[in-house]
Amino acid sequence: MSHIADQRGAAVERMFSAIAPRYDLLNRLLSAGRDRAWRRAAVREAGVPRGGRLLDVCAGTADVAMEAARQFPDARIEGVDFSPPMIALGQAKVARAGLAERIRLQVAPAEALPYPDDTFDAATVAFGLRNIPDRLQSLREMLRVLRPGGRAVVLEFTTPPNPLFRGLYLWYFRRVLPRIGRLVSGHRSAYDYLPASVAEFPPPEGVAVWMREVGLRDVSYRPMTCGIVAIHAGTK
Repeated sequence: MSHIADQRGAAVERMFSAIAPRYDLLNRLLSAGRDRAWRRAAVREAGVPRGGRLLDVCAGTADVAMEAARQFPDARIEGVDFSPPMIALGQAKVARAGLAERIRLQVAPAEALPYPDDTFDAATVAFGLRNIPDRLQSLREMLRVLRPGGRAVVLEFTTPPNPLFRGLYLWYFRRVLPRIGRLVSGHRSAYDYLPASVAEFPPPEGVAVWMREVGLRDVSYRPMTCGIVAIHAGTK
């Protein structure tokens, strides 16, 4: 990883650590609650077999991990994130839900996952790929830790294709969302970062190209909520 990428990663980690206490509230508020449906759909796409294992990369406060525990009642789930405060909040949520025996969270970088090859039946990353300095390396790592036949699932923001809806969406995303984010989180720049990071991120076909490039097969994607987000999936 280059020095510049390393600095960028450290800055993004500090930002997410600073907003961690309000992160869940803002996710619900700014998406009008749709983020839960998006995560449910992404977890379904993972298709974990009975008694299988799922890894959630950029696990944040464990929303995806807990949804996976609900959908796959006998699965074992691991989660990693670069933000210690996010992981601490996730661990507290997991404990309150009585899921500590099934969900294990730890601080670790997405570009160097602390697991052996061929460990998991599925690997997910929800709204996190944008924030990783070396995105291709993180996808390579997801592929490495998957068992043959395992599923990699990427849930990420994109820009709606319909011109009218795109205009309304971008107005909200660039003008309204940052103001609400600043007011609720108390962080001056975190919710300016969100629309900026989406603007520089490739469209769904570009993410699909990355997934194929690292070696995933049968890669596909589908938009949700008029193209606000897209779910990508591929197989090892």
